[in-house]
Amino acid sequence: MQGRLLPKYNGRYQAHPVGYWEAEFLLADALGLDCIEFILDFNEAAKNPLLRRNGSSQIGAVSKNSNVKVRTVCADYFMEAPLHSDNFEQVDQSLKVLEKLLLSCCKLNIESIVLPCVDQSNLKSPDERRRLISVLKPVMREFKEKRIFLSLETDLAPAAFANLIDSIDSSWIAVNYDIGNSAALGYDPKEEFDAYGEFITDVHIKDRDFAGGPVILGTGAADFKLCLSELNRIPYKGPYIMQAYRDDEGLQIFKEQFTWFQKLWRKTFAD
Repeated sequence: MQGRLLPKYNGRYQAHPVGYWEAEFLLADALGLDCIEFILDFNEAAKNPLLRRNGSSQIGAVSKNSNVKVRTVCADYFMEAPLHSDNFEQVDQSLKVLEKLLLSCCKLNIESIVLPCVDQSNLKSPDERRRLISVLKPVMREFKEKRIFLSLETDLAPAAFANLIDSIDSSWIAVNYDIGNSAALGYDPKEEFDAYGEFITDVHIKDRDFAGGPVILGTGAADFKLCLSELNRIPYKGPYIMQAYRDDEGLQIFKEQFTWFQKLWRKTFAD
């Protein structure tokens, strides 16, 4: 996940690091990482290369020079300006941002855009879910034309999430599976993967305490071995994005958790 190898930007836990994002690509290459999930924030969105003239060319050049691809985008912008808001002026503006984002992603051959519907942008009421369906149905034609998945991240229970996907009714609607968030909510991974596993195009590697916040990988409620086994069963072919716990500095805590995850991966698939 963008920013995890760098010091926090303006003290924020997760953010596009304006002014020094390029440095992370060389660090990622040195660590053996093959991709970075780019972030589109609400704050300072106009400074993000995803929305700037020639910004996609800049991202493409940095990616090519470092051999680190950008396969996915985490559109955190829409946590602050949800597409399912009851403020129709805000929704109209958000749709314009989404259109610009899609154009940039198309130029970069991005595979999927993650739409977070969690925390302040969650889908807690039936009305919010209905509004999201209403907004996305016509938009999905653009995703189909550009062959980009829209991967929803929600805190809905497995059956409700599967029903939402069915209601949008598009082969380009997909699921972002966040291991830590599901563990914090107490969901059963087997039930989740049975409900919507075939739609998963993006996985976030994270650990959280049950009903709590992010913790170092392996110290929280997440059952990583079970989740990896279920992903292998699907079989999942998309990227694994390290959205693990971070501190102010970023790099060293990432290295430690990345090493832990690599060991777990080898052990899981050697058994």
